[in-house]
Amino acid sequence: MKQDIRNREDIRLLMERFYDKLLADESISYLFTDVAKINLDEHFPVLVDFWDSILFQADTYQKNAMKPHVDLHQQSPLQAHHFKTWLGYFIATVNELFEGEKAELARQRATSIATVMQIKVIEMKNKL
Repeated sequence: MKQDIRNREDIRLLMERFYDKLLADESISYLFTDVAKINLDEHFPVLVDFWDSILFQADTYQKNAMKPHVDLHQQSPLQAHHFKTWLGYFIATVNELFEGEKAELARQRATSIATVMQIKVIEMKNKL
């Protein structure tokens, strides 16, 4: 039996494995490497703070999560398949590593986040 997501270390493991999948997929990796030019050493702590705040109600993430994605969309339009791919890898990674209440919450929240971000990006595109 797998354990549940228990702490920031588990979140870090989840993010590292998740990004391994994202960066290995050429249909989406370019958004991180070529467009956003993400420095993973700087990005992982932000991701851990974000998911820590979601899963454990920690007061660790104080930024606007939507803004970087809107900025990214303006540089290279995000498509429905990007959100589907992101969500598929996220859920697959959670399923590979964890099971339990927090794992289920992570899957639910990721689904909500992908849906809301896609809607907002599409709305923004239609307003341009």
